[in-house]
Amino acid sequence: MSGIRIDKVETKKALKKFIKFPWAVYKGDPNWVPPLILDVKERLDRNKNPFFEHAEMDLFLAFKDGALAGRIAAIIDDNHNQMHNEKVAFFGMYESLDDIEVAKALLDQVAAWGLERGMEILRGPMNLSMNDECAFLLEGFDSPPVVMMSYNPPYYLDLMEQAGLSKVKDLYAFYMNKDHTTAQKVEAIVKRVERSSTIKLRTVNPKTLKEDVEKIRYVYNHGWERNWGFVPWTDRELDHMADNMKQLADWDIVILAEDKGKPVGFAFGLPNYNEVLIKMNGRLLPFGFLKLLYYKRRITGIRAVVFGILKEYRMTGLSYLLYWHLEKNSLAKGYTWAETSWQLEDNDAINRFTSSIGGEIYKKYRFYERMISG
Repeated sequence: MSGIRIDKVETKKALKKFIKFPWAVYKGDPNWVPPLILDVKERLDRNKNPFFEHAEMDLFLAFKDGALAGRIAAIIDDNHNQMHNEKVAFFGMYESLDDIEVAKALLDQVAAWGLERGMEILRGPMNLSMNDECAFLLEGFDSPPVVMMSYNPPYYLDLMEQAGLSKVKDLYAFYMNKDHTTAQKVEAIVKRVERSSTIKLRTVNPKTLKEDVEKIRYVYNHGWERNWGFVPWTDRELDHMADNMKQLADWDIVILAEDKGKPVGFAFGLPNYNEVLIKMNGRLLPFGFLKLLYYKRRITGIRAVVFGILKEYRMTGLSYLLYWHLEKNSLAKGYTWAETSWQLEDNDAINRFTSSIGGEIYKKYRFYERMISG
């Protein structure tokens, strides 16, 4: 491809270009939420992010006729490949101008990188794993993403298909507001379950956070183990996540379910900090921190990030108990709407459940892949 150059990111100057490039792609887009630059740096730091204890990554920049035109990350997650018996090279952190030559060059770079390491499949986007932002936005471009959900220009979808990639899996995001019409039906189910159940629900206690986080890890790693793309949290990853969440979590909307002291389920709600980040342009200083403090109290929505239930409790009505307590606690704190995301398109049970409690699909996301050939 004449005029296209791909450079590996190997200097601080190049890393700065990599991190700041999205500002050129999304200039003037009112629905783009600029990430905190400090957070991006930490996520990509091999010495700080425990993801890299079982994964490797290289970053690349694309230049066309000497001008920066795109970026991409090449990722191999050993834990994923071992668990799913696959040889996948993931691409992530993808951003580019609307240029098929640039897109092909970036994706071909990751494919060649993966082939050198014995991989057979190119898949993405992962930013950097299924436990981070992932997949391209497919439908729902008329509103900003919620916290830890991806956003991209619509033309990325065309670029992927023109570059020879095809759909491998879609994800759904459901929306519900405080005025949904299913409340009475759900309350009746909850009362019936409570009369016959020994399960007790409580909020996570920040004073015993370490113990409660371990209970959440147990449920998450055992309750999700057969899901497509699922990779268990390592102890270090969970500790890292818990440390990051200490300042962000609203513990009144993190619900733990126990049966005779045994953890059997949890619901993790997170305030939609994107309502704040969209006003900060990626920086905490000099005034971003003041904006964070000011707008944090005015967040209206939450993201129901994870519902985890041990498989032997899936038919007990526990999902309704967890949802009911999450909703009631959220409304009591002044939140007025929620997004439940993400959910696999073919997870019929959880999708039917979310519809039954008033959720409606309002955004979709897509993973792409192609085989890697020598």
